[in-house]
Amino acid sequence: MYCSYEEIVTEIKKRDQVMISVAVAQDKEVLSAIKMVQEAGIAQAILVGDTALITPMLAEVGLSDETKIIHEADIGKAVQKAVSIVKSGQAQVLMKGLINSSDFLRAVLHKEEGLRTGRLLSHLGAFEIPGQKKLLFITDGGMNIAPTVEEKKEILLNSMLALQAMGIKEPHVAVLTANEVVNGKMPATVDAQTLCQMSAAGNFPLGIIEGPIALDVAVSQDAAKHKGITSKVSGNVDLILVPNIETGNALGKSLIYFANSKMAGIVLGATHPIVMTSRSETPEGKMNSIALACLVNSNIS
Repeated sequence: MYCSYEEIVTEIKKRDQVMISVAVAQDKEVLSAIKMVQEAGIAQAILVGDTALITPMLAEVGLSDETKIIHEADIGKAVQKAVSIVKSGQAQVLMKGLINSSDFLRAVLHKEEGLRTGRLLSHLGAFEIPGQKKLLFITDGGMNIAPTVEEKKEILLNSMLALQAMGIKEPHVAVLTANEVVNGKMPATVDAQTLCQMSAAGNFPLGIIEGPIALDVAVSQDAAKHKGITSKVSGNVDLILVPNIETGNALGKSLIYFANSKMAGIVLGATHPIVMTSRSETPEGKMNSIALACLVNSNIS
């Protein structure tokens, strides 16, 4: 159980350093994050992109000029090369640089040269919330818009495997809805019931999955007691599965802007963890996402 990103960095330092392949690396904020992870001693990087653009940025952000650069001025070819570096085992984490997300993911999902596993790609967010005893994970507020129940099953599987790889052996999972009553007019509650039935049938890794469950019950034992609900995850939830991207996006941004939370996020479902942060994300936020990806990879390997 991790309470902060500082604890994650401390844990990663005990392990072999991870190599990151950065696709289209001519991005100042990304290079600043790489500098931070190198200084923290948790990872090194191979920068794939236009050397003429990358080299001046190295000096600007204070990144060592010994950092390996593979020159490829063509953006499409650069992302393909960055993916191939991971696929060949030269790097263990893929990171998006200055490239459109759809073009980046197209290379990841290429049938022959990509990092496909046959599983659905999904986003896992991790939030360090002031005053809370552990990180809170939320999925999927970043990729899948309105997942079907089968897609929710894959999203949940991706996240539970990742949490177990981090050392959370029996994650407590809340399948989020507006209330705890199964109602045919609220499809999310029906999906939640179905997912719990799948869990009872052994379709998920070790963990405790409950739903339908509202946010107040998921995070507060007092709320559960007040509603007369008996819950094993209430007040001790590790992972929240949201019903759609709007819910996940709003919940995550509420934690950031109203509760001063720190967020990291990674993409799961490929052969290796993927860091695909927003252009507006700070270097610290990008570093936290890299640290999360390194932790997942290190424990898997």
